[in-house]
Amino acid sequence: MAAIADTPDTADTAAAANSRTELATFAGGCFWCMVKPFDELPGIVSVVSGYTGGRTANPTYEEVGTETTGHYEAVRIVFDPERFPYERLLGLYWQQIDPTDAGGQFLDRGSSYRTAIFVHGDRQRELAEKSKREIAASGRFSGRIVTEILPAGPFYPAEPEHQHYYKHRPFDYKLYLKGSGRADYLEARWNRPEDRERLRRTLAPLEYEVTRNRGMEPPFDNAYWNNRRPGVYVDLITGDPLFASADQYEAGDGWPAFRRPLAEGRIRREADLRPGMPRTGLRSRLSGAWLGHLLYDGPAPDGLHYRVNSAALRFIPAEDELHEEERN
Repeated sequence: MAAIADTPDTADTAAAANSRTELATFAGGCFWCMVKPFDELPGIVSVVSGYTGGRTANPTYEEVGTETTGHYEAVRIVFDPERFPYERLLGLYWQQIDPTDAGGQFLDRGSSYRTAIFVHGDRQRELAEKSKREIAASGRFSGRIVTEILPAGPFYPAEPEHQHYYKHRPFDYKLYLKGSGRADYLEARWNRPEDRERLRRTLAPLEYEVTRNRGMEPPFDNAYWNNRRPGVYVDLITGDPLFASADQYEAGDGWPAFRRPLAEGRIRREADLRPGMPRTGLRSRLSGAWLGHLLYDGPAPDGLHYRVNSAALRFIPAEDELHEEERN
């Protein structure tokens, strides 16, 4: 197992040096749970599970589990900072961990399950330290923030069975995410009553009902069901581009309909098992906002019909897109 180190002769570092991509390395407890939150987002090139921060070369999963190597379980991310800035990676990282736990994460105890941000250079260190200060001042966590900020060093990819665990063993992954206590803890910390109230004050009543309570706006009586202007539709809450008017078509049911999203990585599908016919629900992946449903009566060749509530979107006309990018 070869190390991926911060030296010019390694594949990932060479890729970062020869293109617009950079490296980010995060330890957040069991690496099975740290890949999916970052994987397949626009601007994320790769996410690799592995070991870093220790004293031994080419460690195995079993060796790291003895807690004698000094290694952390971690993920190394190759990303395009123009499409997914490091600051946003940091924001997403904090939402996956308990940064007040110095002895591990959730059910996983031991030094290999500690949290840490391994920084690649002074710029990342500055941003990581600023982000840590902001988290500490937010009042979201009652204890002291103990996540360390450390210089990145050699990174050893984990064995194949530990890569993209959420894809290869989805049932086991979901059981572990829930059973470890991670899922409930993160929901409690990042979906507090005060968070919901702040969003309620920000959004119009229908926007809140749709995006937070899986509501549905009236057909033919919403902002974009028959929009024909060129432009893009963004997440109402985060501003992430989700759909393009070039992919919009007339479905005849009174809601905006799209053949495809701008990037599948920005959309999360989930089962909607509420009374009535079971359907595939759609959420904006980074905000968690409810969007609508994926139907299978769309135009050829794929037959997909993304039926989305106008109340979950904000439309940016083509003539305003450049100015919007500059503001962002």
